Amino acid sequence: MIKLAGLLAVSFVLLSAAKDDPLAGRVAGAPATCIGSMDADARAQIVDARTIVYSRTDRRSWVVHPKGACNALQPGRTIVVEQRGAQLCQGDRFRTVQSTSSVPSGYCTFDSFTPYDKPDARR
Repeated sequence: MIKLAGLLAVSFVLLSAAKDDPLAGRVAGAPATCIGSMDADARAQIVDARTIVYSRTDRRSWVVHPKGACNALQPGRTIVVEQRGAQLCQGDRFRTVQSTSSVPSGYCTFDSFTPYDKPDARR
């Protein structure tokens, strides 16, 4: 009985981790220097102090890391991007804002963007 309870607990932890991982079941592609403009339908998720995931559709997500240190990159903060053109590109600057404050952080800079796609289920 104890072994069964332990197995159920491990299964629950693994399923929870996969549910919380925005890249679970996805395959990485070649990095790109720019991606299409992120609009109001896009979701930006700060995963940790080094990782942002952008996604507009369920099929593809883009992972970007800041160049160098970005101390203000923390889950729960909002990203404010200073976009220079029609696309979001490597080298574009961004800040973060805490939801309870209107004071932005210092500037950080995007590195390259890596696509993560869900495999085609028909194959």
